[in-house]
Amino acid sequence: MTTLWHRSRQVAVQAILDTAVRLFAEQGYEQTTIAQIAREAGISQRSLFRYFGTKEDLVCGDQEARGELLKQIVEQQPAEVSAWDALRAGFEGVLANEHTPERVLDLSRLIFDTPSLHARYAEKRLRWQAGLVPVIQARLGPATAPGPDPRAQAIVATAFACVDTATELWVGHDGRLDLLELYDQCLAAVRGRG
Repeated sequence: MTTLWHRSRQVAVQAILDTAVRLFAEQGYEQTTIAQIAREAGISQRSLFRYFGTKEDLVCGDQEARGELLKQIVEQQPAEVSAWDALRAGFEGVLANEHTPERVLDLSRLIFDTPSLHARYAEKRLRWQAGLVPVIQARLGPATAPGPDPRAQAIVATAFACVDTATELWVGHDGRLDLLELYDQCLAAVRGRG
């Protein structure tokens, strides 16, 4: 059950995000200050920091929580589901848990167009990948050849490269294409099926 406090918090978060995204679009991410966002949203900077720990969090959100959600969804897939399909289910689950497609498009544009945000985004995504490697390794089972087993790491890295490529294409086409279909096309091309 959603309480009045939670609904009020959601409204406040949405208003702050709306203000921040508008200012970022008008002035650029680097040129927009926390003080401006707080003033335009009608709150103090201290209040803004209660909702968002950093300026980056206004765009990237809670990446740690998203990474954990992705890992949980992949782990929960039945054993007979392939590593590729388990990862796709995870990406689909995280996408369904996001903002509206319009907001995701605005935020994705900011991330891809702002070098500092893109670098932080890539850094966090590498942590997601590292967390998924043991999950995918367990799904694959023991290696069939002696020596290091690169399968899980290669599968995870490839899947994330396909997510990034699909997202860039989706942003480049102003969100008019289906993001998951783009991901499927990228993955089919890499796996020699497209």
